Amino acid sequence: MSTALAIGAVSAVLRNVLDNGLIDAVPAVGSPVKVSAKAPDLIKLDDPQEGPQLNLFLYRVSLNPAYRNMDLPTRDSGGRRVANPPLAVDLHYLLTAYAREDLHAEILLGYGMHLLHERPFLDRAAIRKALELSPLDPTVLPGPFQAPANAGLADQFETLKVTWEPLDFDGMSKIWSAVQKNYRPSAAYQVSVVLIQGVEPAADPLPVLTRRLVVEPSTVPPLPAVEQATAPDGTNIAELGETITLHGHHLAGTAAKVTLGHRLLAAPHEIAVGANPSATELTFALPAAESAGQIWPAGVWNISVTLIPAGEAQPRTTNAAALLLAPVPGASVITRDAVTRRVSAQVDVTPQVRPEQTATVALDSAQATAGFRTLPAGQVDAEFAPIPAGSATLRLRVDGVDSRFIDYSGPVPVFRADRQVTVP
Repeated sequence: MSTALAIGAVSAVLRNVLDNGLIDAVPAVGSPVKVSAKAPDLIKLDDPQEGPQLNLFLYRVSLNPAYRNMDLPTRDSGGRRVANPPLAVDLHYLLTAYAREDLHAEILLGYGMHLLHERPFLDRAAIRKALELSPLDPTVLPGPFQAPANAGLADQFETLKVTWEPLDFDGMSKIWSAVQKNYRPSAAYQVSVVLIQGVEPAADPLPVLTRRLVVEPSTVPPLPAVEQATAPDGTNIAELGETITLHGHHLAGTAAKVTLGHRLLAAPHEIAVGANPSATELTFALPAAESAGQIWPAGVWNISVTLIPAGEAQPRTTNAAALLLAPVPGASVITRDAVTRRVSAQVDVTPQVRPEQTATVALDSAQATAGFRTLPAGQVDAEFAPIPAGSATLRLRVDGVDSRFIDYSGPVPVFRADRQVTVP
């Protein structure tokens, strides 16, 4: 692979190819030809001592599309480097001829284009030879990028290919407008592909010593998996203090533990289960209340299981399933302003609502956003526009999860009696 000097090394090699080949152009233009590799605005055309000149200008660098779509992600979910793919780039050059005499610029451009046409690729020997007396100064780069002397360009496994790059009048005009110089006869070329390798090594895991292949006559994958998490009422909406049942397959094992993550937690909670004899179910209990050192905010939780299956020595972790932890409304005070007729609601809630969470209060179909809080609060306040007086079903919603307000225990669902409030 190449180092960070590779882009400069390509320009140096191309300049060397043109410089050596333009020796034949001396009789045609009557004087030695200078070959440069710099921006057009740095070329001094007002110096009468300057002879004819051929300039190679790197006007664009683009990512190589083939290599860009080939590699796997370079880092895992923990941010650790697992691969070290190269930075693959294509270089786009503008070959421009400068001369004071009639036809000299056209002659030089023809010579230069013919030289690049005859060198459709840069072989490794030519790269090494051209960079033996390279003008590159590696001391401007950090130590890991200073070697090898040829920038590794001659050793990368992709050969450098030089191809004509057609530019229409509009594309050429944009380039010359960008450099703010008068147009000169030019031709565009692309050099592909330069592979710049990073210096940070990737993880190198140890090889597998033994392989154990087991054929299982089933379409179900032979690995522990959680398909659904349910509360005692059969839904996936749970409350603190309830026993949760995880449904799946291959859940039998020892040293089982449940991991529960939430967006407000820096680290997930873990609940030890121990041995689990059932292959299709695993149960565990949520704490009855929050403690000082462990919060259980309402909202969406992701839940997974880690266990050691029978006959294995290493633990396995299942996929993540969703569990909705619902807020539980407590005592409420509903009042109405005698002048504006607006209704205010103060509702106790468990668990506490955090400042980062969005909370709403609903009375039947009327909804209102709870007031802003700077600290975790066990009570939410909301103000409604004038609504009819009478009985209403109270609902709380925290981070998109509604409190329970339907009773599924009877033959038909009904609204829960303990969620009814009176609007004055």
